[in-house]
Order: sequence, then structure tokens, then C-alpha cells
Amino acid sequence: MKIIVPNKNGVLEDKYSKHAAAEYTYKGKPTVSFPVSFEDVPDGTESLALVFVDFDSIPVCGFAWIHWLAANVPAGTAVLPENASAENLNMVQGANSRISRFVGETDKNVVYRYIGPTPPDQDHKYTLTAYALDCMLDLKEGYYLNEFLDKIEGHILDKAKEVLIGRK
Repeated sequence: MKIIVPNKNGVLEDKYSKHAAAEYTYKGKPTVSFPVSFEDVPDGTESLALVFVDFDSIPVCGFAWIHWLAANVPAGTAVLPENASAENLNMVQGANSRISRFVGETDKNVVYRYIGPTPPDQDHKYTLTAYALDCMLDLKEGYYLNEFLDKIEGHILDKAKEVLIGRK
């Protein structure tokens, strides 16, 4: 399986990150999700899932920052279009790290959707992992990453990873 995200030499386009114009933000945060293309999805795939995480955030805040969790994307999806997260297209989305009690955000349109990169100290590398699964997952909106990881155990047919740079 292969995933493709539009980028410029590995750098995520500005409209999907802290450099987004105001019309691509909500509550001052970048919320327009980038498009993702899926290729060579294995036979037997029932659903696709995405995890978008910033591991470079660990020295900054003490944990890997979750930017987007999306599951139960139908297997026949060739492209998850731009802004699919805000439009909640054909998927169930999990909680990102803005739900943390250390942040205190409660708006479901923020915490249960894509939240773009906003690295505070330097450029960060963001890891997008896509999973091809042999089932639809029993997950509800706002699920946590640990719940997702438990549910996919034994159901992964393939996975693909792309590392994208978010500019400071």
C-alpha cells in the first residue's frame, strides 16, 4: 500500500499548518485537512485508517502530539479529499491532543477533527500512518489512540507511512 500527500520537498503545504490563511482556520488553529491518496490497497481490505502524529513534540510538551485520527474510511476510497475532516466524510474521527487536560479544549469541532501542525520551536517531522484493515472498527467519535491500537490488533493487512515537515 502507498499513500500520497501533496507536499513541496517533504514540507506540508501552508494551508494545512500554522501558516494557513484565516479562511483555513477555526478558533485560530489550522483545521483544513490535507488530501490523502491511497494506492495498491490490498485485496480483502474493508476499511482504511489514518494516524497523524508529531513525535518531535516530545521534548516540547512531554508527549507525542496527536493531530488526527480517522478510521472506517471505506476501502474503495482512492482519495480522501481536502477538508474531509471538517466535513466528516465517510469516517469516524478520534480525539487529538487538544483534548488533553493540559490544553483544556472542549469544542468537538476542534478535538475530534484534524488539527494542523503548529510547531513552536523549530520545524517538526509529522508521521502519517495509514492502515488497511480487514474490518470496520467498532469505534465512536472521539475515540482515543490507545483504543484504536487495541481494535486494529490482528486486523492489519498492510500499512504505509509518510513523514511530512511542518514549518515553524
